[in-house]
Amino acid sequence: MTAETDYDTAPTPPPTNKVPVERTHHGDVFVDDYEWLREKESRGVVEHLTAENAYTDAVTSGQEQLRQDIFDEIKNRTQETDLSVPARKKGWWYYSRTEEGKQYGIQCRVAARDTGDLDADWTPPEVLPGKPVLGEQILLDGNAEAEGKPFFSLGGLAVSEDGMLLAYCEDNAGDERFTLRVKDLATDELLPDEIPNVFYGVAFSPDGRRIFYTVVDDAWRPFQVRAHTLGTPVDNDAVLYQDDDVAMWTGFELSADRSQLLISSGCSEYSEYHALDLTDPGAVLRMLISRDEHVLYEAEPVTIDGAPSYLLTHNRDAKNSMISLVEASELAKPLAEQQWRTVVRHDDAVRVNGIAVTSTHLVLSIRKDTTDRVQVLPLAGLGTAGQPAPVEPAFDEQLFTSSLANAEFESPIIRLSYTSFLTPPRIYDYVLATGALALRKETEVRGNYDAGSYVAERWWVPAADGTSIPLSVIRRSDLAQDGTNPALIYAYGSYEVSVDPGFSIARLSLLDRGIIFVVAHVRGGGEMGRTWYEQGKKLHKKNTFTDFVDATTYLADSGWVDERRIAAMGGSAGGLLMGAVTNLAPEKYRAVVAQVPFVDALTTILDPELPLSALEWEEWGNPITEPDVYRYMKDYTPYENIRAVEYPRIAAVTSFNDTRVLYVEPAKWVAALREKTTGAEPIVLKTEMDGGHGGASGRYSRWKDVAWDYAFAADALGATEVRPRPAT
Repeated sequence: MTAETDYDTAPTPPPTNKVPVERTHHGDVFVDDYEWLREKESRGVVEHLTAENAYTDAVTSGQEQLRQDIFDEIKNRTQETDLSVPARKKGWWYYSRTEEGKQYGIQCRVAARDTGDLDADWTPPEVLPGKPVLGEQILLDGNAEAEGKPFFSLGGLAVSEDGMLLAYCEDNAGDERFTLRVKDLATDELLPDEIPNVFYGVAFSPDGRRIFYTVVDDAWRPFQVRAHTLGTPVDNDAVLYQDDDVAMWTGFELSADRSQLLISSGCSEYSEYHALDLTDPGAVLRMLISRDEHVLYEAEPVTIDGAPSYLLTHNRDAKNSMISLVEASELAKPLAEQQWRTVVRHDDAVRVNGIAVTSTHLVLSIRKDTTDRVQVLPLAGLGTAGQPAPVEPAFDEQLFTSSLANAEFESPIIRLSYTSFLTPPRIYDYVLATGALALRKETEVRGNYDAGSYVAERWWVPAADGTSIPLSVIRRSDLAQDGTNPALIYAYGSYEVSVDPGFSIARLSLLDRGIIFVVAHVRGGGEMGRTWYEQGKKLHKKNTFTDFVDATTYLADSGWVDERRIAAMGGSAGGLLMGAVTNLAPEKYRAVVAQVPFVDALTTILDPELPLSALEWEEWGNPITEPDVYRYMKDYTPYENIRAVEYPRIAAVTSFNDTRVLYVEPAKWVAALREKTTGAEPIVLKTEMDGGHGGASGRYSRWKDVAWDYAFAADALGATEVRPRPAT
């Protein structure tokens, strides 16, 4: 074990003024001393955050070399000049590539050919890193676009069906409000059409004359879908749909066959779809199933035996969702009278995530045995007694993630991605007619990476109420079960989001320092199906936190880990988890890294004018109207439950322009923690002044952010040196 950073000579943290503000709900009065930090435009707030950054820099200055070492390790293991596997759309192969020393990706294409030979026409062209590509056309160079700008991120990219126009959405602040621009790919010049303040996603109409996009309201909730006709003033853009329900999130997509625009509004418990026939200029929106039926569903149009129909992925009498086929004409009837044909039955052990369709096949995304996987069914015979069993491409690891990467409607192949904790991302092409699987690429890991030097395994941990919690445990294979090893335990645990097996070059820097990396798949996530999620939301939310603490206890008692050398990490809703477990069991953690943490959740959700607040009611409950929800949340939210105990070493990492979790939450939390803690461990706030919810933009900047977080944890655990490998 190496020496840890000496904090004895660390400077004093900047003082935080106290300006008491009373918050009263349901007869409960809470005095908030730090709400003044919400005034983002205040010079005093900016000065305070700047002073906090200076304090953080001073306190962690001893980690500078460790941060640089981890950054260099990430960089040296990464093939910096690299490219994606080209994907075919119409007459072009599209791909992105990166170049050494450049922050951002470059979007490109080369012409495809049609010879009638399936293998030849659908085998991607050989494009080698660092070598010129004959006939390459650069569509968008992120490095050129980002030049001279403090931040750069793309929120959508689309090419018209004829391949002549490119639409893209660009964010230069990190606040996820994008400017939509259109480029003529024949001349490489921008059209005069420019649309500010759009949300994620963009699509062309099939004829290329219109662009569909989404707009957010003042609370940063996507609520409108608009259509812009090229060459006309933006002020004339048509509002195709507007949803005024503050608890609903609106979005759109084109159907796989490009015949319909599908507009969805939904929350975590029910949804509603409207369809617009793009082949009929006089068509109007048609609702499929009303939200009043309280069905959570997704819809995809198909034509089966000549009948226009929809494939519905839904939870109607199916907690884990199922798939049904319904003729379009049936949807005009009351729901109880409609005739639906079952395609995929409900299964308590299988979560149906969604579907994609080609002209010949249905592609299923399911979760089974905690892992995401893909299955394939032919459209012929769908929903009949002759429907065959789905086919699933087989892989040889227990803990893996297989997902659909691309499925063009007319394509005879689909593209799959595959990864695991030990296997770098792979790209496969799957031939729909034969089931043949062709490996197109495995991401290179430089530096003689050997998967056999590491172990990934599944542990099952008993929670206090008897529930078995799955853990994914990744470690160096040469570690001994001697109770001396450090560990970092990570979780998210909300919104039915799963932390799936996936390879991480950055994680190798922790593993090689002897740190056991643990993912706790706590309730509130989606790893074990819909019930798993429901047991960790609303008035069951505390299960998320106690599961994490129980997992930590099990880890400490496993014989693998030193109970004094455990760090915890989580971000966003996982940052709320960090705050909650730090209050519940501060003695169990040597350090906590809370990334963009949702630690002042009750204050946020009590104010529906704040970004996304009303949308959170379906996840946490509505504390404004429901006293029991208010009391329950007040009992676990991190900011209100800080107490006089010895808190561990804590780093709260945030971004000034984050619109999802406002910087003010960790800023208030840090101030209150410092006021109450009885210990001497440093509590620091690091604010990226030009970043958003994902931190700074650019891959090198992101690597530096990861290196900072990992160095903070590794230093606290006394695991700063790379362990030598045993002689072979």
